[in-house]
Amino acid sequence: MSTDLLPLTPDDLLTTTRSLRRRLDLTRPVDTDVILDCLRVAVQAPSPVNIQPWSFVVVTDPDLRAAIGERYRRGWELYDPLADTMWLEHDAERQNLQRRIWDSVSYLARHLHDVPVHVLFCVAPRPELARGQVPGASEAALSAVLRTALYGSIIQAGWSFQLAARGRGLGTCWTNLHLFFEEEVADLLSIPYDSVAQVGLIAVAHDKGGTARPAPREPLETKVHWNGW
Repeated sequence: MSTDLLPLTPDDLLTTTRSLRRRLDLTRPVDTDVILDCLRVAVQAPSPVNIQPWSFVVVTDPDLRAAIGERYRRGWELYDPLADTMWLEHDAERQNLQRRIWDSVSYLARHLHDVPVHVLFCVAPRPELARGQVPGASEAALSAVLRTALYGSIIQAGWSFQLAARGRGLGTCWTNLHLFFEEEVADLLSIPYDSVAQVGLIAVAHDKGGTARPAPREPLETKVHWNGW
């Protein structure tokens, strides 16, 4: 595993790992060994009862990236009309922030095909097919628990991957607009759609550099409830 890591404390790493879009270096290739190092970290993420439902499809081929990017742009065209509803209830400062973020999302939609590495995070079985039998539990309740276990595993693995990438000087962005056309992407990459679900796509590139600082967040006291809501 690579030891060429940035000098970051755990808190620095956790509070400055951002979703990068404009700062992704679209011209510099990423060493596949570094991607594998990050995935080795990812599979150490917590997984409920050690189910380890994850699989990863790493896409570096330019033609495949172009095909994924085309579907991603189509997904963005479906998603973009939501923009006007994303900041209506916020004050002017928050509205300006949301508009800047939306602009960066639009940038990624136009350039995803140029990002040198796409890593698709997948789970099996498909969460909507999660079933089981436990005495005293309804099928609906148990299915909800199983779905949560699947999503809880893959999302934590994805975040671990992003942290590992940040520690190695890479930038990442977890995104999922290609899922509007998930079955098409599954066919493109020979992913067995009936049994394997794509949960997210992490765009990976070298970080072009810039200010790394904690993101603006709403006051913590508005989000924390002690001993009840």
